[in-house]
Amino acid sequence: MADVVSRTGKFVQAFAFYGSAKRGAAMTAYNRVDDEEILNHEKFMHPDYVLVIDPGLTYTADITAHEKDSTKYIITTHLDKDELIEQQPKLKGKDIYVVDCMQISLDTIGRAIPNTPMLGALMKVSGMFELDYFQNAMKSVLSKFPQKIIDANMAAIERAYNSVK
Repeated sequence: MADVVSRTGKFVQAFAFYGSAKRGAAMTAYNRVDDEEILNHEKFMHPDYVLVIDPGLTYTADITAHEKDSTKYIITTHLDKDELIEQQPKLKGKDIYVVDCMQISLDTIGRAIPNTPMLGALMKVSGMFELDYFQNAMKSVLSKFPQKIIDANMAAIERAYNSVK
């Protein structure tokens, strides 16, 4: 995300946190985005958005840690919002959005790469950028790939943008 957003004129900070396992452990990534230079280099706390790309993390990680009252959650799941909340009562009363990024990526890209459609869902929920503007920035990032791959990623972004609920 940071690579794409940085091409739009916004300022971005991106950090990743890897657990102690050598392979297969969940990774947590943090991004700050602002119209002005970001001088804060402190730990990320009280996010505006929490994106859960791996559906299993909804059940195994405390995705609500450090939230603020207005935090919005965009969660990859095949469940509708009510079913998800029924299975995860800690999400009741939260601002939850669901989208099946796994299925979207399988249908459009041909592989389970849910991060690309998740960006489309984020653009819809956040209103950070218009869809076309974001897709053009993403095309710039993907320009080294064949057109078929670029088109598949654009389809994934658009479908998630239109599917998030």
